[in-house]
Amino acid sequence: MRKKTDTQQTDENGNTIPTVEKKKYQTINEIEKKVWESLPKTCQVTSVDFEGPEIILYTKNPKAFFAGTDNYVGKIAFELKKKISVRADKSLLQDPSNAKRIIEGLIPTEAGVKNITFVDPFCQVVIEADKPGLVIGKGGETSKAIIIQTGWTPKIVRAPTTDSEFMQGIRYHLNKHASERKKFLQETAKKIYREASSRHDWVRLTGLGAFREIGRSCMLVDTPISKVLMDCGINPGNKEEPYPYLDALNFPLSELDALVISHAHMDHQGFAPYLYRMGYRGPLYCTEPTRDIMGLLQFDYVDVAVKQGVEPPYTEKDVKELLKHVIVRDYRETTDITPDMRITFFNASHILGSASVHMHIGDGSHNLVYSGDMKYGFTRLFDPMDVHYPRVETLIMESTYGGEKDIQPARENEDRKLLQIITETLAKGGNVLIPVFAVGRGQEVTLVIEDFYRRGLLPKAKVFVDGLTREASAIHTAYPEYLKQNIQRRIFSNDSPFTSPLFHMATAQERDQILSEGNAIILASSGMLNGGASLAYFYKMAENEKNALVFTGYQGDATLGRKLQAGIRTIPIADEKGKTKELNVNMRIESLEGYSGHSDRMQLENYIRSINPKPKRIVVDHGNRVKTVALAKFITQRYGVSSMAIRNLDTLRLR
Repeated sequence: MRKKTDTQQTDENGNTIPTVEKKKYQTINEIEKKVWESLPKTCQVTSVDFEGPEIILYTKNPKAFFAGTDNYVGKIAFELKKKISVRADKSLLQDPSNAKRIIEGLIPTEAGVKNITFVDPFCQVVIEADKPGLVIGKGGETSKAIIIQTGWTPKIVRAPTTDSEFMQGIRYHLNKHASERKKFLQETAKKIYREASSRHDWVRLTGLGAFREIGRSCMLVDTPISKVLMDCGINPGNKEEPYPYLDALNFPLSELDALVISHAHMDHQGFAPYLYRMGYRGPLYCTEPTRDIMGLLQFDYVDVAVKQGVEPPYTEKDVKELLKHVIVRDYRETTDITPDMRITFFNASHILGSASVHMHIGDGSHNLVYSGDMKYGFTRLFDPMDVHYPRVETLIMESTYGGEKDIQPARENEDRKLLQIITETLAKGGNVLIPVFAVGRGQEVTLVIEDFYRRGLLPKAKVFVDGLTREASAIHTAYPEYLKQNIQRRIFSNDSPFTSPLFHMATAQERDQILSEGNAIILASSGMLNGGASLAYFYKMAENEKNALVFTGYQGDATLGRKLQAGIRTIPIADEKGKTKELNVNMRIESLEGYSGHSDRMQLENYIRSINPKPKRIVVDHGNRVKTVALAKFITQRYGVSSMAIRNLDTLRLR
């Protein structure tokens, strides 16, 4: 009788359980060995470093990677399916003062260089310019010359078309903590490419927020090897349950491998700093615009809470800690995040930098797409969203407007209606308040009104922008490659619609004067009237029947915006002495659904029909409880795809 090996197991009846071969994943040592074997000695590579998912080659001969037809980096990157960058060895670095003089001599003045910052831990020089293309040079000649003549590898970033204190602050913060970030990235690489194997091949999804509801989006995707959170938002309209069910994780945050953020709206990322407050020090993956807008909104959230006398769940210190741990990735850039998971971001056309997340799990044993918030329809801001993915077994799809009757009006009709409301209101001496989400609707409506102005349809109107919308629009101009091509061209030509002379940046001290002078169109955040500049204007404008209020975005449950849409016209507010009084709402109130950054029912169906390849399973989330269940049932019946609307705290085995 053959003796059982130590690796064989038996069930409760003593029967031998068949041995399943372990699935193994690449380690740092294996990757590094492959890189060394693939490089000729002429490259003079001195070290192979790992920064998060990225491989860095340090060389004493940068020219070897520029000259000739041998694309060493491309060949290795293709074979390993990893991003590889080349930097000069530290021994080649010029003194920063000398290097700066050389760089300034190489870059044409028309490039509009704003800042040159040397980041020693990464052997990089960050060059911020109005025209990055001139810093790169034709065929990359200028940037190559910078490396060869100074040793410093240029990291070229675009300056916003209007001054942005926040963007200056975030870039300074990242450079200041470069040494700390370097160590963090090296530690992250060790975890991504750690020695890992498993005989098991299961994949699970656990809903922690935004399942059969809108707000506090959060879910856990885990395997025997990895634990990854996707999104971690808040629900500002729900005072009783504003945060995701993180207490249901049942493991310490130190075991969490990664946090992936689809986009920067607070209901998808607003609770992320809490993880860092509680000790999480792992990576957060998102696009670069998402990082900047996310930080902007998180700092504002803390500031508003403090001013209202409410203790926020985290502090500015926690937001700064989060920013140090962000790893940014472009659309369609595949990235390892754990030994058995890699992600790719695809354009979701919802807001700047918004992404649908493709997750490739277990060497392709399961492929998941998380749509995030998406717009499968026309917008003035973005190119059409991506619908082609490498593989899809499971689709997690948002359904904000997933009800059978949730059909949005045509955009051209909404434009005409908005113009009519504005014209009628100004004609009788009133002012128009448009509460906007600082990110997304603020810029979409800005483009509509700027188009009216260019066509001569607003001859006497004065347009004021108040609140976070100004900073958010500045961030848009720093990332034109994420915008529609016609908007890109205008930004490149110094004709940005966001800096049109039509728009005036307002302050809190100017609000009374703006309203008294009349003929004002006011774009103010927040979009649901739950705080910020829009609420301050509303209190001042509500009782005057000549004024108009126009909603252009979704109004969450229990928000003031939703109450006004429901017909409530008497609002209790506190007067200057802190006593409660009634505010009678006499102003005109309109809602324009066609400007939404979400897909309506017809667009959701078109997305399902267009997605390629077809998913085998659809999980409906981010929607009203009744609508999500009904939509899942409809999808199963109409399209023959197994669909469901799980609840928060449900765990679904995907494989």
